[in-house]
Amino acid sequence: MQKKDKYRIYLSPPHQGGEELKYIREALESNWLAPGGMHVRKFESELKKITNVSYCVALNSGTAAIHLALKSLNVGYGDYVICQTFSFVATANPIAYLGAKPVFIDSETETWNMDPELLEEAILDLGKKGIKPKAIVYAHIYGNPARVGELIGISEKYDIPLIEDAAEALGSEINGKSVGSFGRISILSFNGNKIITTSGGGALLTNEKEISLRSIQLSTQARDRQTPFFHTEVGYNYQMSNISGALGLAQIKNIEEWVVKKRKIFEAYKTINSGNNILEWIEEGAGIFSNKWLSVFLVKSSIIRDLIISTLEQNKIEARRLWKPLHLLGIYDGQKSYISGVSDSLFNRGICLPSGVGLNKIDQRLVIEIVKTIE
Repeated sequence: MQKKDKYRIYLSPPHQGGEELKYIREALESNWLAPGGMHVRKFESELKKITNVSYCVALNSGTAAIHLALKSLNVGYGDYVICQTFSFVATANPIAYLGAKPVFIDSETETWNMDPELLEEAILDLGKKGIKPKAIVYAHIYGNPARVGELIGISEKYDIPLIEDAAEALGSEINGKSVGSFGRISILSFNGNKIITTSGGGALLTNEKEISLRSIQLSTQARDRQTPFFHTEVGYNYQMSNISGALGLAQIKNIEEWVVKKRKIFEAYKTINSGNNILEWIEEGAGIFSNKWLSVFLVKSSIIRDLIISTLEQNKIEARRLWKPLHLLGIYDGQKSYISGVSDSLFNRGICLPSGVGLNKIDQRLVIEIVKTIE
């Protein structure tokens, strides 16, 4: 089955639910084209309802949210911050912004997220050297919830605050509780490839009022709210625009429906397992519900992975490798790492297949048929 040369199938393109223009027009008619505004506040309220978190600060990116989370915990130059190695580089880069030192932790095989045993090993090993990390940043990779209960237990045991990177996981749940509610501070992303988008944007979530107020201040150039044009520290221009907030309000109405669609796409790809073409995937454990942001699988070898990607590309279908572990990036050479080899294996054998909400059944069947031909 050959794909017609009329368009390209992208990995995870943005999708519209039908009311985006209505909300954007409303924002335009209000003449509030600046950062902040009514639509941003309403979007924050909707996010608080979904996650059941007390405070939400909408920002211009998920990366900004991680940066402010670290700043709110007083992470600074020379501090150590524990970080998941198998993640997008934005999970770690804000640590470097502050002159702090990332300590990379490998994944476990159950969820592909931070390994709690390696995390505790790292904390104990650093403690022998007189080092106490200022924070732990863990992620729910590709929307699959991490082993949060164990991570929280370790965090509390050693009194190290958790930052939850839920950038890829809005709509995922653990025992009926939304991700984005498990960290002392949690973050979301609304980049164009996420399950809902504000074109570019993010949010910081917390149940602590002081952290919320601190984040708001830092995101508005750290201006003193009592004295105009008076600044006592360096701040940032991280606010979300009202137009982006309007787009988010339209998109968030569809979150439950779009999670269902993402999960159906993933289930369809599982039918590829026939003959010699065997895939492996993350199985949801008890109480775990994933938004399946991207449909990710492991194949037999890097050769098969590259053959699948190149064959799909020949048919103008985008597929990608999984994230390269951060401890392997040249920019982080020499940083402390606690590695088991799991993330290296995921990188070498993993593949992301097209997972956009708008992926129709004809195109999905095309992807499946092409992959099935490769052994």
